[in-house]
Amino acid sequence: MTAAARQTRFRIEGMDCASCAAKIDTAVRRVPDVTDVTVSVVAGTMTVMHGDRLDLEALARKVGKLGYKAAPINPSAPALQQKEHAGYDHGPECGHEHHDHGHDHGSASSAANAHRSTEREHNVLEGMHGHDHGPQDGPWWKTSKARLTITCGIALAVAFLLAQVFPATQPWGFLVAMAVGLIPIARRALFGAMNGSPFTIETLMTVAAVGAVIINAAEEAAVVVFLFLVGELLEGIATGRARASIQALATLMPKTALVERDGSTETVPAESLAVDMIVLVRPGDRVAADGVVLSGESAVDEAPVTGESVPKRKETGDNVFAGTVNQEGVLRVRVTAAAADNTIARIIALVEEAQESKAPTERFIDRFSKYYTPGVMVVAALIAILPPLVGGAEWSTWIYRGLAVLLIGCPCALVISTPAAIAAALSAGARRGLLMKGGAVLENLGKVDRVAFDKTGTLTEGKPKVTDIVSVARGERETLRLAAALEAGSSHPLAVAILAEAAAKGVPVTAAAEAGAVGGKGVVGTVDGVKLFLASPRAASEKVPLDEALSVRIASLNDEGKTVSVLIADTEVAGLIAMRDEPRDDAVAGIAALRELGADAVMLTGDNTRTAKAIAASLGMEARAELMPQDKQKIVGEMRAQGKFVAKVGDGINDAPALAAADIGIAMGSGTDVALETADAAVLHGRVKDVANMVALSRLTMDNIFQNITIALGLKAVFLVTTVLGVTGLWPAILADTGATVLVTANAMRLLAWKGLRDV
Repeated sequence: MTAAARQTRFRIEGMDCASCAAKIDTAVRRVPDVTDVTVSVVAGTMTVMHGDRLDLEALARKVGKLGYKAAPINPSAPALQQKEHAGYDHGPECGHEHHDHGHDHGSASSAANAHRSTEREHNVLEGMHGHDHGPQDGPWWKTSKARLTITCGIALAVAFLLAQVFPATQPWGFLVAMAVGLIPIARRALFGAMNGSPFTIETLMTVAAVGAVIINAAEEAAVVVFLFLVGELLEGIATGRARASIQALATLMPKTALVERDGSTETVPAESLAVDMIVLVRPGDRVAADGVVLSGESAVDEAPVTGESVPKRKETGDNVFAGTVNQEGVLRVRVTAAAADNTIARIIALVEEAQESKAPTERFIDRFSKYYTPGVMVVAALIAILPPLVGGAEWSTWIYRGLAVLLIGCPCALVISTPAAIAAALSAGARRGLLMKGGAVLENLGKVDRVAFDKTGTLTEGKPKVTDIVSVARGERETLRLAAALEAGSSHPLAVAILAEAAAKGVPVTAAAEAGAVGGKGVVGTVDGVKLFLASPRAASEKVPLDEALSVRIASLNDEGKTVSVLIADTEVAGLIAMRDEPRDDAVAGIAALRELGADAVMLTGDNTRTAKAIAASLGMEARAELMPQDKQKIVGEMRAQGKFVAKVGDGINDAPALAAADIGIAMGSGTDVALETADAAVLHGRVKDVANMVALSRLTMDNIFQNITIALGLKAVFLVTTVLGVTGLWPAILADTGATVLVTANAMRLLAWKGLRDV
């Protein structure tokens, strides 16, 4: 195996800001046999591309010296296998079959492979003080970082009391209090500098604190160190919310499942469930795994996973998702995905992967900060040195101001402004079934001004429904009863539609005698001694002449894009049944929502022109029909050439070329693996309005990022001026930096509360 042929993911604990990630990235890249590194703050992970000779334990120790804990999630997995993480390889939960596609969603995704191994191994450097507010089992106040902050605070309080009672102890008490907090910070600064990151916030803090002591400002130095620790703690708590919002999905999974074996049941751990096991889900239970209902009927609350407020009816053959709640009857479910590959595990894995992909804005700020931090140190040095040298000013005053500028210049708030917002938006989107492959996709979605939709399975349900029953010689109910009798037991999509309509209207169905198919024409059978023939209008006219009024009605229904079947009873026309693949319930609202956002919609379909135009007219959009896959791809290319930023939405294999050709490819969640792999984003629950939701979320996120950058740079600019003028000092400087970081993070976290566009 060649160098860089392996990939290992690590769980990193104690990482809460972009500068943490930058230090880890820089240090790990210096390790021999490492060729590439990707660090995700919110996911709390690091992905390392490397050769066979890499010592994983040594790499973990190096990360530990920086103040973090690193543990392999999937040691030395082949890179080719791990590459599959990037794709939306949806398995059984996307198994809503379409009669015109026949997609089989079989094997489970490898996107959650990273979750199959033990995720937590303790690093040998357990006691290192660091940014210990990453993924953790206990409350924040039990972390080593919180303990350090509390200890430093107590030491500071004791120093103040001693200074009041024994004034002679004043500098020494504050020096001790400062040392409690500064020593771990200085160690991290030293290890960072030794591993290629000399310009870190720890370096700035160490220089500022030591400098303050030199100019006899020990009291201020101690307070500044304490405020710095408090700020880091607040920053970590706020940042952890984005991580927790997705990880909280894992808590939806029940701990146990009731498995049926050899006629009896036994309780087993839910994580031990394997494909094809049979589980019983009682009323009130959470579904323990993705699966298909074998028997039983019930209403299932899917709100925890899909966000849908109305419970869905589930019966034999329907799919159920892990984490949803059974409300009424007992369901027997065949497991179709193991615990590591179920819907919830897959969403978590996909969002973590997406968070490792940086947005263009974030990449720019990362590059900017590499020059910004050294620049701040140079400016601070000039402020401290030039006035005394050139103007004869007092050294202690200007060194003090230079140290304050060092603290003000900390880039934490700036570098976290974008990733915090991106992470919160990806998390909020995922909780509504909007999956985006990274920050770049999220950022670009807001630019969309033309959306090209596939028809079948995207704008429509992908299965026909009965729309009209026209009585001729028999009444509507009788026509439906006789037609359903002919179709009883058939799995043909048109037959399923007729039987579903009969069930919905409470029409009893008794299978016809002597039932059979007439190749290419229709079905025949006998009910109550009457010979029946359900056929296309052309085949029916060969048996019984259709009068002009009936022919006009059939033509009118055809013009509406409906398929018409004629029921003949003996020698007369009993009635007509018209069916059509109807638009999704939210299609009209979805297209209207896009229009309000300034994005116009067009339908691209391989279906016949008459049907396409009828559906498009009902949705208020343009239609282009009878297209081959290459035609769709060509049209998308033409739209882009006209200066449009195009999103293509589809679910079939024939959509893959157009999805790849568009600026943004969006797969409907019920689509094929090929469409999901090719797409940049996925609407997991098949709602048309969710395409508009994606665009709206993107624009909201970009507004949030702009606000964050304004807060970060604005506060720095104000305090830089006031510090140079001598109005503010070290305390306000550190409060400005900490305040900016917490404000930026809190502002980004507002995106977690996003619920989507309101229904009009």
